[in-house]
Amino acid sequence: AMQRKNLLYIFADQWRYHALGAAHEDTVFTPCMDSFAAESVCCTNAISTYPLCSPHRAALLTGKYPLSCGMWTNCKTGLDISPCLAPQETLISDVLKKNGYDTAYIGKWHLDSSDLNYSAHPASACSGWDAYTPAGCRRHGFDFWYSYGAMDEHLSPHYWTTDGARCDIRTWSPEHETDVLLSYLERWRTAHTGQAAQLAQATSSAHTAQPLPTAQADTPFCAFLSWNPPHPPYDQVPERYLKQYAGKLNFRQNVPEAMRCDESYQKKMREYYAAISGLDEQFGRIMSFLEKTGLKDNTLIVLSADHGDCMGSHGLYGKNVWYEESIRIPLYVGGGAMMSFAGGGADIQSRTSAGVRLHMPLICPALIESCDHMPTLLDILGIPIPDCVEGTSAAPALAAACCGTDFPDGKANTGKSHAFLCMLPGMPELIEPFKKEGLDSKCFGWRGIRTKDKTYVIDNGTEPHTKQRRFLYDNVQDPYQMHPIELSASDPRCEPYDKLLKAWCRGHKDFFLFERN
Repeated sequence: AMQRKNLLYIFADQWRYHALGAAHEDTVFTPCMDSFAAESVCCTNAISTYPLCSPHRAALLTGKYPLSCGMWTNCKTGLDISPCLAPQETLISDVLKKNGYDTAYIGKWHLDSSDLNYSAHPASACSGWDAYTPAGCRRHGFDFWYSYGAMDEHLSPHYWTTDGARCDIRTWSPEHETDVLLSYLERWRTAHTGQAAQLAQATSSAHTAQPLPTAQADTPFCAFLSWNPPHPPYDQVPERYLKQYAGKLNFRQNVPEAMRCDESYQKKMREYYAAISGLDEQFGRIMSFLEKTGLKDNTLIVLSADHGDCMGSHGLYGKNVWYEESIRIPLYVGGGAMMSFAGGGADIQSRTSAGVRLHMPLICPALIESCDHMPTLLDILGIPIPDCVEGTSAAPALAAACCGTDFPDGKANTGKSHAFLCMLPGMPELIEPFKKEGLDSKCFGWRGIRTKDKTYVIDNGTEPHTKQRRFLYDNVQDPYQMHPIELSASDPRCEPYDKLLKAWCRGHKDFFLFERN
């Protein structure tokens, strides 16, 4: 019998596509990720449908659009009904668990309703938007659990373990979570391969002693590692990573002149890059473990993010806007399992060793939406995709990229022709004015379409009396999106986009107002 493939999915929060050395955009040092990129498939059009934490995470894990699984904003406090991921949803972890996988989730979850919505003094001692996810259906088939809901204490994080114990830690969260992942993988490996321990236990706190389920001979693993940085607060980053960004900064063309000489902006930018270099170091530790143990050969390894960060572009910080810096995410797919699926393993190895492709990853230009990750992963792992999934597998496009049959000019196997985009007002202070006027805030915000070369947006604003505006960007002629064409609703150029958007909204419980007087 063929040995089944493992899955390791690593993603960061608020990390834009551009902020990686291999992307040749931002001046950021990521040597370990760059060498992974050089032997992986680089998806140049991976788009966060709703560029915000909870909506993307829900879509990533369920294979459904965010609004289809009720995730119309972040899981938070202060709303009449706080969104949370229903136990009835089928996640990739539920599917893999049924298929005999050993499953682990480590790091930020942010898919459960905040504990403060139910009690002023929750037993979990959660504060802010944080949530304790108890064992059972709300963990969706993840056996090993070392996670929290939402908290932004990068230097003093806390977690709940599989059995519900709380651990308060004094290490930078990505470094600690990487320790936990490595100790999980080491225990999985000794249980399933009978090989001697490779890793001197780096830490000997409670989490490393959590037992694994009884080992079956053929029990592949599925592990998700969710790092919170480079999400703010930007300044909570170890000093050692900041050092390399002391010099002159390069700015994207769409960063306003006034911001470029603002010291507080420069400081944030240095901290943002420093956090990413810190993630790179952790990623390097993981890759070297996978290489030493030989696990890399049979593992599907994914490196990605939930959404980007404008970080000064268009004068903005953060996400939740339709600009490329917010919606485009890194998506690198590699490991032996990817190459064997593509059937291009030997070919890629020889090209890499000949140095031909060393700094040019295999490019997959297919549009990949948030809900496409889950079916794509299942497809590559050879597991049937459940009927409830709305996304499409991009595995054929990834395989084509590996075999060199998918060229960046988009002639070959390119998958979808468009990706949908959305944002709904979600903060209590934004929703209140709509309620006062008897309006449904969910009809507002913006909706859009991103094709390979254009972005089209209808913006209803986040306040009740904002005039509706429509924008069309040509991302080839105007890659920094500084010269949008503003269209009137009756402009014939709107028609094909509006038709697609209206059908999509109808199909996904979205009551966006297209006609405004």
